[in-house]
Amino acid sequence: MTACPTGIAHTYMAAEKLAQAADALGVDIKVETQGSIGAENVLSDNDVRNADGVIIAADKDVDRSRFVGKRVLAVGVAEGIRHPERLIEQVQSAPVHGAAGAADGGSGSGAVEPVGTGGGAGRERSVAYKALMNGVSYMIPFVVVGGLLIAISLALGGHATPEGYAIPEGSFWESVFKIGEIGFQLMVPILSGYIAYAIADRPALVPGMIGGWIANTGALYDSEAGAGFIGAIVTGFLAGYLVLWIKKVKVPKFAQPIMPIIVIPIVATSALGLFFIYVIGKPIAWVFEHLTGWLSGMTGTSAILLGAILGLMIAFDMGGPVNKTAFLFGAGLIATGNQTVMGMCAAAIPVMPLGQGLATLIRRKLYSEQERETGMAALFMGFFGISEGAIPFAAARPAQVIPANMLGGAVAGALAGLAGVKDAVPHGGPIVAVLGAVGGVPMFFLAIAAGTVVTAITTNALISIKERGAGRAPAISPVPVPAGVPVAAMAEPVFAGVGAGGARTPAPAAPVAVPAAEAEPGNETEAAPEAEVLSGYLTRQTVKVRLDAHEKDAAIREMAAMLATTGRVADPEELVRAAFAREEQGTTGLGEEIAIPHAKTDAVTAPVVGFARSTEGVEWGSLDGTKARLIFMITVPEAAAGDEHLRILAMLSRKLMDADFRERLMDAPDEPAVMRVLAEIQ
Repeated sequence: MTACPTGIAHTYMAAEKLAQAADALGVDIKVETQGSIGAENVLSDNDVRNADGVIIAADKDVDRSRFVGKRVLAVGVAEGIRHPERLIEQVQSAPVHGAAGAADGGSGSGAVEPVGTGGGAGRERSVAYKALMNGVSYMIPFVVVGGLLIAISLALGGHATPEGYAIPEGSFWESVFKIGEIGFQLMVPILSGYIAYAIADRPALVPGMIGGWIANTGALYDSEAGAGFIGAIVTGFLAGYLVLWIKKVKVPKFAQPIMPIIVIPIVATSALGLFFIYVIGKPIAWVFEHLTGWLSGMTGTSAILLGAILGLMIAFDMGGPVNKTAFLFGAGLIATGNQTVMGMCAAAIPVMPLGQGLATLIRRKLYSEQERETGMAALFMGFFGISEGAIPFAAARPAQVIPANMLGGAVAGALAGLAGVKDAVPHGGPIVAVLGAVGGVPMFFLAIAAGTVVTAITTNALISIKERGAGRAPAISPVPVPAGVPVAAMAEPVFAGVGAGGARTPAPAAPVAVPAAEAEPGNETEAAPEAEVLSGYLTRQTVKVRLDAHEKDAAIREMAAMLATTGRVADPEELVRAAFAREEQGTTGLGEEIAIPHAKTDAVTAPVVGFARSTEGVEWGSLDGTKARLIFMITVPEAAAGDEHLRILAMLSRKLMDADFRERLMDAPDEPAVMRVLAEIQ
């Protein structure tokens, strides 16, 4: 079984390599691939029953329950590509997979410790990012369901009271509200639990979830507010890596079956829980206490400064100790007749979800479909003053979202303080003004609008800066086509800041129906039509036998410029950005001197594939350390039917494992010859 985190190229390369090695060794083999287009060539019960052993070459968690009683060798997907013969030999003496543990002695998942990939800081960052995204993806439904149920119950069954925005006790809408509250109570431990699960598999799920619950329950460590989602991220990573460490402890063979289901969860949960309560929790309680005293001393200072500070605090952790300190400080002053401090807080409270929702609307290409859907829900929650609607965004991109939230919150709080906005109830968001609890309504809405816009613009700017990366080459220019010259007749694409030669001027070239080397007098009309390559997505126009670029970023830009000459690229700069974003998820350098950068983006209007050769090779971070000399670029629009780009990748990955095919592709003297070799890919 082969699988990689993205489920694309490495999955199929490992499968092809294992099949080739088995054929050379005279061994019968069946390889199931778990790619992004689903499981293919699935192993049946009979296949498993009759197998002498099972090789799992995967960098992601796969279900091993069907392999109980079989010899199982679990390694990283890179090992399947680099050492397939060795794996086939080693599996014959691999440990037998038991009902409660992994075949490697209880290590659980192959997701974070792939063999033979070299480790290093880059891989650790990749593992941490994927773990964080795993937690966020599981948390989002709880945020959306809980938040929307609370918002609906407040809208239809709530009313403003001196104690806050309330729903009559015993009413139908109170029941709906409480169901929504359960969703919010669960979202923090879910985030923590599934971060831990992604790092260390099922044994880490319980300590992660319980750790997250403890982090969010301030009463357990004498704090009026829990640590919120930031605390959950901390406990998730602590639980995951603590379980990984415990797994490495050697235990007698008789104890191995109970390790993942009894010993590890109990030890990790107890250790993490006690550590948080007695070590981490105390500083959180101290922060809460001293922040309250500090704010009390600022009530006589500038209203603008106080409003900005309260806005910063409200926006920082959305339910955590800093947020709660500011909120309770404002709410406590209402009873003394000072409603302006709560007015500052009320203006800042909805800015985070409204700002993040607006950000997904004005720069949709920066966000996934799930994030865009979450953004719509965040807008709804923001109207009702539910700041937690922004937590999925902050958890996924803390370095970009939290500063943007804080800047927007500070703007909203400062404007509300400047205008003397008042709020008579301890709640925030536009809903309190709609229901008549706010004094200075026009400025209240202006403060919210200003903070929302600042948050959205800052968020998108910071995300764009991160994805472009520091020191990247300048954005490529749109490719102009000279008047009267067909796009297909252009000898070379126009690109800026690419390669040693910089920008080049397009020159019309005569269309070539038959390669000059093959044309003979009298045969001009007998040339056979050029074979279709990769469903027609790759043409001679998107083939370049000599790549000018010597670095990865420049190579991607050069190839994007080449693809733009087809007329299928609506936004070359956006295509480059999407390709860079994909590289940040993990290198597309596949080894064997191959790289396949790819992107699914609306920057292209139809699928298009390009190929270029590099004589010297381009450093691409490949698994085997080789420089990329054969480079394919695959781009499809977001709305492309099915998973066409994944199927193209699968076909390419398999064919490129053929050494003879690669050699002929490198030796092809010109574009027509390259096309004839590539036509073999079916």
